[in-house]
Amino acid sequence: MTETPASESSVRHSHVFLGPGHEKSERKTWAVIWLCGVMMVAEIVGGLLFGSIALVADGLHMSTHAGALLLAALAYTYARNHASDPRFSFGTGKLGDMAGFTSAIILAMIAVLIGYESVLRVFSPVPIHFAEAIPIACVGLAVNITSAWLLSGGDQGHAHGHAHGKGAEHAEEHRITTRTSTLVLEVFESGVPPRFRLRAASGTAPSAPESSIETVRPDGSRQRFSLVDRGDYLESVDAIPEPHAFVAHVRAAGEEHSLVFEEHAHAHGNAHRDNNMRAAVSHVMADAAVSVLVIVGLLLARTFGWLWMDPLAGIIGACVIASWSYGLIRDTGAILLDMNPDRRMADSLRQTIEAGGDRIDDFHLWRLGPGHLGAIVCVNTRETRGPDYYRAKLARFPSLSHVTIEVRPYY
Repeated sequence: MTETPASESSVRHSHVFLGPGHEKSERKTWAVIWLCGVMMVAEIVGGLLFGSIALVADGLHMSTHAGALLLAALAYTYARNHASDPRFSFGTGKLGDMAGFTSAIILAMIAVLIGYESVLRVFSPVPIHFAEAIPIACVGLAVNITSAWLLSGGDQGHAHGHAHGKGAEHAEEHRITTRTSTLVLEVFESGVPPRFRLRAASGTAPSAPESSIETVRPDGSRQRFSLVDRGDYLESVDAIPEPHAFVAHVRAAGEEHSLVFEEHAHAHGNAHRDNNMRAAVSHVMADAAVSVLVIVGLLLARTFGWLWMDPLAGIIGACVIASWSYGLIRDTGAILLDMNPDRRMADSLRQTIEAGGDRIDDFHLWRLGPGHLGAIVCVNTRETRGPDYYRAKLARFPSLSHVTIEVRPYY
């Protein structure tokens, strides 16, 4: 017997899975394209007027740079314009990852070309026109720094959640003010089963024999937790069952305080990252890194006569670009192949469903777009429970934007 989730079959819901800053990123990318375009035209025209082949060459290089950014901008625009197109079953949120994957391939090709040309120059040095090459490299660096500043805007790679340590995932932290001290209560679950930790932020530390915690959940169930001394903090002996949403009655320092925990489990890792913007920034940073290396190589070559420094700088730059390209290909490729984007969140989701004695027979978690995850869950249960029951339990995962639940009774 299969129960079809009504909320998936009869209730219309949004399939727009774009990142929260999509339109802003789109505007920034077009602005940088205009900047690079103006610079490209100025260098090519100036080179032709003044007879500088180096200036023309840098202008043509800038055109490839603008072309890569154009790919990112068109991906943003197309994804926005077709975000509600019903032909896209899961929206257009992955288009940025596809553009990022393509840009990563272009970056890899650029790395190969730079490396190939640099190796040739090691064995067959060519005359270097320092008076023209150094100023052009400096101007290119300035344009790249400006482009990186415009693209990043200081808001890329924002991580959601309440991280209190490496790899930690916590419910919110609570402070308790007593007559003799200020205490901090948190749920600690970094690589271990989740447990309460109670410590002193100031004043007198709590005593384990005189401290305890009792949780009261929305369904009225209660659980008492004894605490043991771990040196810098007190820790509950028993692990805390999922979900971590309850009222905690804390007894410490001869006083009792009630705290409300409303946990929201956020996705980690690559789930929120805008890989289209990441690819655009990588192109700009790769160009800036090469410009820095070229400037250093040219200055050393002119000062000490070390002509081999110029191709060596090119080889180092090629390796740096190749490294960035590999990371981008790995991350975007995993998304395009629907690889599980967050194993910790997947484990937490499974624990949330199975905490009541149910069993998950089939489970899929994948990324739909920046900050949006999709999930398909098949649950076997002995209880009379519908999909809405499990949907309510998964409400603590705000990154789950599209959930399909199938319930199968077993005896």
